[in-house]
Formats: sequence, C-alpha cells, structure tokens
Amino acid sequence: MEKFLIDGGVPLSGTVVPAGNKNAALPCLAATALTAEEVVVRNVPRIRDVHSMLDLLEHLGAAVEWRGEHEVAICAAGITADSYVDPHLSSRIRASFLLAGPLLARFGRADMPPPGGDVIGRRRLDPHIDAFRALGAVYEHGRDISLSAPNGGLRAGEVFMDEPSVMATENALMAAALTPGTTIIGNAACEPHVQDLARMLVKMGADIRGIGSNVLIVSGKHELGGCTHDVGPDHIEIGSFIALAGVTGGEITIQGTEPEDLRMIRLVFGRLGLRTEVDGADVLVPGEQQLVAQRDVGEYKAKVQDGPWPAFPADLTSIAIALATQCSGSVLVHEWMFENRMIFTDKLVSMGADIVLCDPHRAIVTGPSRLRGERLSSPDIRAGMAMLIAALCADGRSEIQNIREIDRGYERIDERLRELGAQIERVATEPAPV
Repeated sequence: MEKFLIDGGVPLSGTVVPAGNKNAALPCLAATALTAEEVVVRNVPRIRDVHSMLDLLEHLGAAVEWRGEHEVAICAAGITADSYVDPHLSSRIRASFLLAGPLLARFGRADMPPPGGDVIGRRRLDPHIDAFRALGAVYEHGRDISLSAPNGGLRAGEVFMDEPSVMATENALMAAALTPGTTIIGNAACEPHVQDLARMLVKMGADIRGIGSNVLIVSGKHELGGCTHDVGPDHIEIGSFIALAGVTGGEITIQGTEPEDLRMIRLVFGRLGLRTEVDGADVLVPGEQQLVAQRDVGEYKAKVQDGPWPAFPADLTSIAIALATQCSGSVLVHEWMFENRMIFTDKLVSMGADIVLCDPHRAIVTGPSRLRGERLSSPDIRAGMAMLIAALCADGRSEIQNIREIDRGYERIDERLRELGAQIERVATEPAPV
C-alpha cells in the first residue's frame, strides 16, 4: 500500500497533456470481445481500472499485448462459449459488467458475477437487464446474473432506457452491433465516452446513426471485424486540472483537448469565478485569479447541479466542491445522481472547509476557507482527487492514504503534478502492527 505526502500552498504552473478517457477506454476494451479479429486501441491510460479490464479479457482467453506506452492490441479469438468471467477480477471494477453485452451477443450467453467499483450509492443494473430483454434475452438472478439468448441468439428491437445510464447504453450498443437488423435505443446516454465507443463500433463494421444524440439507430451485423481506434482525451481529468490551477493560483495550459466536450464544465467553473481560454485544441487557465462565485439573477445562491450529458458531469461534483472552498461566496452543490458521492465532505471540513451537508445529495460550500494539512483516506476516485486538490492549496503537510483509488482513474498523477511544481511524494505505508 502507498500514500501521498503533499506540502501545499505552491502554485501549479506549466503544460500538461490529458490522458485518454478512462470511461471510453473501458467499454472500447470490452468491445474487443465482439470479434475474433485483432483490435488495436491507442491512447489508453495506464491506470488500475484499465489493467483490471485487460486481466478480465485475458482470463476469458483473449491475447493482450502492449505495443507502446498507451497502445494495446487485443485478439479475442481465444474467447469461447465456455469462457467465464472471473468473480475476483470482476469485483475490482464496475466496468466488468460491460462484458455482458459482447459475450451475450457473440455466444448467446453471459454469466456475470456482481461488479465492483466506487461505493458512491446504489448503481442500478436494471437498465442493462431491460435492454438485453428488449433484444430477446432471458434473465436469471441467483448469486450471479445469468443472461441467455435462446432460439438462435439476440434479435434486433426497440430499447428504451428508464434512465440514460452510460454503461447500460454502452452494453446495449455493443449487443446491438452484433445483432443483425435495426435496433433503436431511446433515452440513450450521449456522453463523450459513449460517442467514442460508438465510433469504434462503426470502425468494426456496425452502422450507427444518431451518435451524440439520445436516440441511437444501430444496424447490426452478423460479424464484426478488427480496427485501430484512438481513445479521446479525458474531459473529467481536464476539469480536474482546471480546478487544480484555480485553487493554487497557477497558470496551466492543457494541450490536445476536445473543446466541445468542455463547454458545460467551463461554463460552471466560470460561475465559480474560474476563467479559462481556448486556443485551438488547448485550454489555458490564467494564473492568480480571484475566485468569486457568481450569484444567480435575483441575488440567489449560486448553484452547481450535475445531470446526464450535456449537463455538468457527476464525476466532477466532488471536484467542484473542492474548488468552491476557495471561492468567495456561497455555493449550493446538488449531486442528485448518487446518494453517497458527498459523504467525503467531512474530510474537507476537517481541513477547515466551511461545508454544510444538507442531505446525501446537497451541500452548501462557503468560502474562501484557509485549509490546513490533514491526514486523509480516499474513499473513491473522484473524492480522492478532490482531497488532493484541497491538499495542494492547504497550508502545511497533508497525507492521503488509500491512493490506489486515485490511481484507478488518474495516470501517474503524482509524477505529472511534480512536473507542474507540486510538492508531492508517493511513499509506502507502514504495515499495521500485528
């Protein structure tokens, strides 16, 4: 086990290149199980969740080969109808359930152990099951989740999501891509990572219309082929770096972004007083900004609220809370999607933040607060990054334990922060006394 030691109060400045989108890489890797041909995925972040997905594919029988720092080749010819998803590996990540769609479509059966992932509240599997049922699958639930496609396999149909679930949309997309005929997916999620997966499936031979909208029309094929696909930049990581620059007062240039994916993030952060500029594919965060929360018309309290794309991403609400601690004014942060996402705020309170947790979904943050170093432990990926942001602008030394959670979503974050001037060190934790 390892931990971070951070000496805060140093402005971060310089240039950073965002990693590939974690939430796009995982479904793209899962989609390689749809074909026996080789698929090459590039710009893949070297993070724990990616390695867990590759371990799952290898256990199933796929051949996995890293051909560069961020390029991986996968050939799933060795996966058979008798292959099974390893329960221990599955428990590491929520995205393990993304293998259900490819296995069900290709082999007519998928036996899925319960997935793992962040403990941020109830995360329903119902939209996945409903989508598979709409394509003709039969569902049985015991210790595992058993899905089968009797009478010759899945059949094209009409899928309507009871909520725009990202992973359920991705599972439905992958299953429909290998199901001959036309499938319509309504109330679909349309986040950048869903679009990324759809573009890869098109390269593999599927015909998908409506990419970027909430209605996807998929003309599936009997077989899909190999391809080479580049994962897009991670807009959540970019948002995290923007907030890091804002709270430390530094000037950071983030290169190689997709500015269209950042419109709502820049808008919301702008209401918190954090100004950004776009130059082509680069985003500049000017230094020494005075962060003042902009009140709504009528002098109502400023509000940050997440929602399905293109609303503000749920994965950035924890980051927004950390940013708001350094803004002058009062901000209501409403995270309506996951009831446990905000539980970590007590850690920031222990550092000196003025946060009132109204209920599991709403917090009022009043700033600016002079934060002090503290001993913390990361409960999930985004809360861990929020603590890291707070530690980097706090007075004194902070210690963050359980950083494997941060490593699940942010590649070499300590090394990249040091390149920007951060005083951060990764050290081994002392073993607990026997």
